[in-house]
Amino acid sequence: MSQNYKDTLNLPRTEFPMKANLAAREPEMLKAWEETRLYQQIQKSREGRELFVLHDGPPFANGDVHMGTALNKILKDFVVKSQIMLGKRAPYVPGWDCHGLPIEYKVVKKSRALSPLEVRKKCEAFARKFIDIQREQFKRLGVFGDWENPYLTMDPKYEAEILRAFAVFVEEGLVYQAKKPVFWSTGAQTALAEAEVEYQERDDTAVYVKFPIASGDWKDKASIAIWTTTPWTLPANLAIAVDPDESYVVQKFSRNGASETLLIAEKLVPQFSANTNFQPTGEPLASFPGAKIENIKARHPFLDRDAIVLTADFVTMDSGTGAVHIAPGHGEDDYNLGRRHGLPILSPVDDHGRLTDESGLPTLTGKYVFDANADIVNLLRERGMLLGAQNFHHSYPYCWRSKTPIIFRNVEQFFIRIDELRDKALNTIHKEVRWIPAWGENRIAGTVESRPDWVISRQRSWGVPLPVFYSKDGEAILDAKTIWKLADLVAERGSNIWFELSHTDLAKKLGLPPGTTKRNDTIDVWIDSGVSHRAVCALHPELRDPADMYLEATDQHRGWFQSSLLTSIALNNRAPYKICVTHGFVVDIDGKKISKSGTYAKPTAADHFVGRYGADLLRLWASSIDYTDDVPFSEEMFTRLGDTYRRIRNTLRILLGNLYDFPLNALSSRAQRSEVEGARDETLKVTRRDSSTSLGMTLLDRWILERLDHVIADCRSAYEEFEFHKVYHILNQFCAVDLSSLYIDITKDRMYCDAPDSPRRRATQMVMHEIFDALCRLLAPILAFTAEEAWRYSEAKGGSVHLRELPQPQGRHDETSAQVAELLRLRGVIGQAIERARQEKLIGNTLEARVVLHADSDVTQKVAQEELEEFFIVSDLTIHQAKEASASVTKTSYAKCARCWRHRPTVGASAAHPDLCDRCESVVSAS
Repeated sequence: MSQNYKDTLNLPRTEFPMKANLAAREPEMLKAWEETRLYQQIQKSREGRELFVLHDGPPFANGDVHMGTALNKILKDFVVKSQIMLGKRAPYVPGWDCHGLPIEYKVVKKSRALSPLEVRKKCEAFARKFIDIQREQFKRLGVFGDWENPYLTMDPKYEAEILRAFAVFVEEGLVYQAKKPVFWSTGAQTALAEAEVEYQERDDTAVYVKFPIASGDWKDKASIAIWTTTPWTLPANLAIAVDPDESYVVQKFSRNGASETLLIAEKLVPQFSANTNFQPTGEPLASFPGAKIENIKARHPFLDRDAIVLTADFVTMDSGTGAVHIAPGHGEDDYNLGRRHGLPILSPVDDHGRLTDESGLPTLTGKYVFDANADIVNLLRERGMLLGAQNFHHSYPYCWRSKTPIIFRNVEQFFIRIDELRDKALNTIHKEVRWIPAWGENRIAGTVESRPDWVISRQRSWGVPLPVFYSKDGEAILDAKTIWKLADLVAERGSNIWFELSHTDLAKKLGLPPGTTKRNDTIDVWIDSGVSHRAVCALHPELRDPADMYLEATDQHRGWFQSSLLTSIALNNRAPYKICVTHGFVVDIDGKKISKSGTYAKPTAADHFVGRYGADLLRLWASSIDYTDDVPFSEEMFTRLGDTYRRIRNTLRILLGNLYDFPLNALSSRAQRSEVEGARDETLKVTRRDSSTSLGMTLLDRWILERLDHVIADCRSAYEEFEFHKVYHILNQFCAVDLSSLYIDITKDRMYCDAPDSPRRRATQMVMHEIFDALCRLLAPILAFTAEEAWRYSEAKGGSVHLRELPQPQGRHDETSAQVAELLRLRGVIGQAIERARQEKLIGNTLEARVVLHADSDVTQKVAQEELEEFFIVSDLTIHQAKEASASVTKTSYAKCARCWRHRPTVGASAAHPDLCDRCESVVSAS
């Protein structure tokens, strides 16, 4: 009966657990990182190195971190960690956007009738609460940064910088006051910036309306047909716009016995007929370009006034009638056209979106405009002015916070002149900034090209006060020197001073004449975050302006990317960033956007997934996708990613297990370790040249080191280009195929069965040590916790893996790749033959096979027989050269070794251990 030789085998040993249990272990690691002040250690270790600054775009402090924000912070952490491990100094100062509508809206909803100062105090408490919550959630994701000293846009010193920037805008003549249509939130009763607008699909009633012609050749003979999707704006109509070059016709139409003579664009007659059932009768009565009817008058359909016909280049022929209803108080194009022609800017709507007496419709005064649509349609019908009505499905602007539809409303506001900045901004976009992905360049250029003047005043309480004073006569005072003084005051006492002091006291402190007053408008929060390059990067001793990188979601081409760019152009005449990286939105498997303010039903809070799967699974998810597209997300994805994670973890575990008795582990001195590792590198150079040295390096060892070189080079390149999904795929492939399926599997026999200190086994341990070291470092920016955990279980390692740098390729390139590729091809031929023999019951397992290989490659003549048998994982191999590769399999006649399970001719030769082969017998005898 055979002896049990299990105790004589060098089976892997490690305390590194197979089960990750990330949700429990990660917090322990976080605590250790904080206690050892790892972030500060990292910064100190990189003193004097090349600086790389990723400037953090501040999230709003108004809720738990959802998956979209988690993705953003994790991607930033990938950048920072990888840049540090590429040898640079990469400080990360996180920040929060604290002012503005999202926070104030939540506070005011809970507490009505508060004074502005009370609102501000509650908003500050609300913001600080969520700053603390989000800070812990970001840290839990493994994000390194100066969490003790973040920047907050509500800090007095930051607020002072906002005002100082505003003073420069005033000095440069960029700020002006005007009454013109702006995006107006009826739900929040404030003007909105373009970036605070989101679009939703909705259905509205679109109407065709006739305006009887009141002058010119067709007076009292025809009507101009217009089309609008906003009937509520008809009380503000003062004009009709036509294209000067398009052809218009006067045409008779009939419907159900009724007849109308209408002036309409010739191209749109078929569409008009299809939508209203008015069919043209006979040939057109007249045809002429739009320019011919300029300045004629048409009667308003239900008010006692005329509308003038004007020509405009914004009239299109894709819908409607080619005659556009113009309300200068309710649209940008309408406003500009009205101003050019001296029309009044009528806007009969109040802050809440209700019609006022100016509408000329006493019965509708006080009615919400969207509710008034039906009344106005009925009024048109009663007056005989309605040509047709239809349901119109379209994309319409909504307030991002109150979720109410926006109106364009004429309100007196303060603006920044974008035309003064546009050309320089576009030139900077195209010539000074690298855009990742490349389409980001055209996207932001398009938004800058089409952007109207920036409305910067807000009718809110929670924000930096708009530093405009008013004389006794009510004239606005925009004075840069006064704003500079106010900034100094705010730096000392905070912006609440604006609301705490009376008109008289504040005017006195700032040296303004008696009778000067102030108002409670605040500055657009996009100015707050937009000047962070000045308030943070330029003033923080660890950072610099311009930053190397901004990294945000694609909506920030309209938001922070753009506000930062425009303010930097105004202040510094250059961009605030050298590289601008855009990532997509997090979407579910149906492509629906997942956001904090959305109505997505399934869990979206990052904490839910961290608690269930661990932060490293979220980090692996963030690395697995191409973030330049929309980022898919689902519970099912985490299940699949769990398999990848386990594969990587198990690879680290088996490497650690195989290194349990590696001599380097016994070295306690870092200097000794460095000396030995240096000698090891020299040894490897020798063994790469000669596989027959006493060290025992085989073709397979040299091949895996060459593969490692490629992996290191490719990962470094991917990290340098911020292509983290490439790192994921490279390392996953390396662990799954090159290591698990090939190297680790093939070397099991030598690792388990050779003498512990045999040259061949020690050489393999040396290789595995190098692979483990490189893998931990390459994984560290992505699997921050797992790489650290594995690093700690390797006794040869000291400190944190995050203090190390990425490995460098060693230039190991010879014929090994080509030779191993040939052997893998032949291994496939043998594998097919063995599988046939197993199905035919000739053998039970691979090691029972006697294989005769007809090789069509001379690689089998360059590699030792023992190495070939190990590579093919067979016991009994005979090789013949042939023109075509083939293999035949029979059952070997050799006995099975009771220790290594290989069938060897030497089994039975030893009297002491007749059940062992010569290799195993020598190991057992020496032990």
